[in-house]
Amino acid sequence: MNLAVIVLGAGQGKRMHSALPKVLHPLAGRPLLAHVLDAAHALKPAQILVVHGHGGAEVRAAFDGARVEWVEQAQQLGTGHALAQALPKVARGAQVLVLNGDVPLVRAATLERLVAAAKSGLAICTSALTDPTGYGRVLRDARKRVRRIVEHQDASAKQLRIREWYAGFLAAPAQRLSAWLAKVKPANAQKEYYLTDVIQLAAKEGVHIATVAAQDPWEVAGVNSRHELALLERAYQNAQAKSLLDAGVALADLWRVEVRGLLACGRDVSIDVNCVFEGSVKLGDRVRVGPNCVLRNVTVDADTEIRAFSLLEEATVGKRCRIGPYARLRPGTALAEEVHIGNFVEVKASRVGAGSKANHLAYLGDAEVGARVNIGAGTITCNYDGASKHRTVIEDDAFIGSDATLVAPVTIAQGSYIGAGSTISKSTPPGQLTVARARQVSLPGWKPPRKK
Repeated sequence: MNLAVIVLGAGQGKRMHSALPKVLHPLAGRPLLAHVLDAAHALKPAQILVVHGHGGAEVRAAFDGARVEWVEQAQQLGTGHALAQALPKVARGAQVLVLNGDVPLVRAATLERLVAAAKSGLAICTSALTDPTGYGRVLRDARKRVRRIVEHQDASAKQLRIREWYAGFLAAPAQRLSAWLAKVKPANAQKEYYLTDVIQLAAKEGVHIATVAAQDPWEVAGVNSRHELALLERAYQNAQAKSLLDAGVALADLWRVEVRGLLACGRDVSIDVNCVFEGSVKLGDRVRVGPNCVLRNVTVDADTEIRAFSLLEEATVGKRCRIGPYARLRPGTALAEEVHIGNFVEVKASRVGAGSKANHLAYLGDAEVGARVNIGAGTITCNYDGASKHRTVIEDDAFIGSDATLVAPVTIAQGSYIGAGSTISKSTPPGQLTVARARQVSLPGWKPPRKK
């Protein structure tokens, strides 16, 4: 089938009280429109067109490189007018599926049912699962045939009591949609061109109008306010939590976990409260994540423990490691197996070998750390000279005393010992103790200054 998906996303979203275009507001860490496009791409259509208006340049920039065609609706004159801007770009023989950019949780399976139902003429998605306030009501005749949609602001008191409402998605042949849209007039309270008017026009022509009922109230819920966005966020996160529990993950509290991307877990993974997972995160078997941790685009191998209040981003962690509490792994960090990164230790663009430890208060930046290295408290690699980054190499079995300063570029040779408080700016010989600090002096008779 030659399927074209048209996403209507030109609305300003005044009730959001934000300068950000409504379709760019985040749900689970991604713009609302991104979720809609995911569902559209799942249908493998011949083309996807997005109608933009308010903040169009910002919307296009946010989806730079996306496989969509952009159509501008310079004046926002209603949903029918928005669709009319895009239809000329669609082949006359195509089947058209119309979506809304602010209804993010729609399932591809529901859309497939809708497209299939439209083969006999026109199909619309409806719901009776939630409060219909604000939505257009579905009007049927005595034989239960759909005759038209009446928008909430144009409905009578009797019509407002109808529970079945139009969810904003429809499918129909492009040629017929174009003909119906050409007859739509702005004869309504909003003086807009309603897309829903095509349903009445189709009914008058005797076209069969099929309805596909949504199975889940959240998948047809739109976002018109911060409150509605917050409700959808919680619905999405609860669904993610249920999936994790069904897969065998132990969650301390299903209400206090946030998945803002893809989280893949092995067997017997446990996740404590208030953890946030962003981007693509993979946790191996028996990984334990303590409370209040943030993991962003991270791979963690089996039997590793991430303790409380740790932040890991763009990093890989080997087996049987211990991270935190209060540790930070920045982009480019790669830890081998059985590495310990303790409290208030920061690692950036560095590789740390098997069995090495930095248990507290250290900074490793742009470093190559070998196996079985001990990094004392207060140790830092001075990797930046104000213009360029330089690398520090610490070879196997080195011991770095507390409060050492390693001025890159420098190599700490295998088996080297660095005395506490040393500033090392030259490479050291293997297997020797190197001390570089000022001579200690005590001054007899010295008296502290006194206030006058």
